Amino acid sequence: MSFNRWTVASSALFLIVSASMAEGLQSPDPLFQSTEILDVRIVAPLKTLLADRPIDEELPASFQYVDSAGQAVEFDIKIRTRGRFRRKKDVCAFPPMRLNFKASETKGTLFRKQDKVKLVTHCRSSLKYEQVILREYTAYRILNVMTDASFRVRLLRISYVDSDGNKQDGISHGFIIEHRDRLAKRLEKDYLDLPGTTIKSLDPAYTNLVSIYHYLIGNTDFSPIEGVEGEACCHNHVLFGNDDEPLWSVPYDLDLAGLVNAPHARPNPRFNLKNVKERLYRGRCIHNDLLAGSFAQYNDKREDILAVVREVDDATGNSERMMARYVDKFYDTINSDRRVKGEFVKKCI
Repeated sequence: MSFNRWTVASSALFLIVSASMAEGLQSPDPLFQSTEILDVRIVAPLKTLLADRPIDEELPASFQYVDSAGQAVEFDIKIRTRGRFRRKKDVCAFPPMRLNFKASETKGTLFRKQDKVKLVTHCRSSLKYEQVILREYTAYRILNVMTDASFRVRLLRISYVDSDGNKQDGISHGFIIEHRDRLAKRLEKDYLDLPGTTIKSLDPAYTNLVSIYHYLIGNTDFSPIEGVEGEACCHNHVLFGNDDEPLWSVPYDLDLAGLVNAPHARPNPRFNLKNVKERLYRGRCIHNDLLAGSFAQYNDKREDILAVVREVDDATGNSERMMARYVDKFYDTINSDRRVKGEFVKKCI
């Protein structure tokens, strides 16, 4: 009997559970209700930020854009660098940033309810890295297609101006990530700052969906239940939950995924992968009875995912084709009983 036939019952159960997960979720904040690219201008002490890469000290800056009514809007913000890997000078010439907005200034604007937000930046000034940032943005959008329990993102075209006056101004892409507290409110759950958790504490249907998502985008740089040495839970995942309910472990930080294919990305040596584009399933064997239901959900969203790949502003034809081929290979795998058994059933952990 085929894999898909002997799991029909579990497929139906999965879809029922998945539908229940989406009930009661609130709408995202105004900033994340549109996928239209937003042109902004950031005036900041770039020379200092790039040289010192402060994480404890916030520096004064200005954030500007034109609203839907054609009115210029300007915020006085604080800015600092952030992150671990991409904040290293030998990895990224331009590190990720954190923008700190004042609630008194953002009230009544597109940025209302935004406070301290993560800005994912272009890493290096080149066309190659411009496409990398657009592909990482796309990776977030793919999970948005599959579940509302995911970090929303807003794509920006940023004009940088150095207030130190020592660095050449430039235009690059970036994107803002929904704050974990805003996601928690939208999910009607609490953000949980825990040292770690267990697979059995996580919602099975959601965890299985996300495990397959990591396989889709070719990501192995994560753990839904524990952090790397010196970090709290979880590695490139955030925990949300309420009392006496299964937890949701939501992924972020996707630059090492095969779909993104960043020049600085290297596969984890423990997995013996040839390159970051080689996929490896890191889902749990205890969820194997949910695989067929997950695959049915992904098959149902195939055209929506490919539409996301095709509609990213400023992505080149080469980037679009690369992502589309990568996604198509995923679907070739999940729709083959033989490949499912070889890639998922036999390689689960």
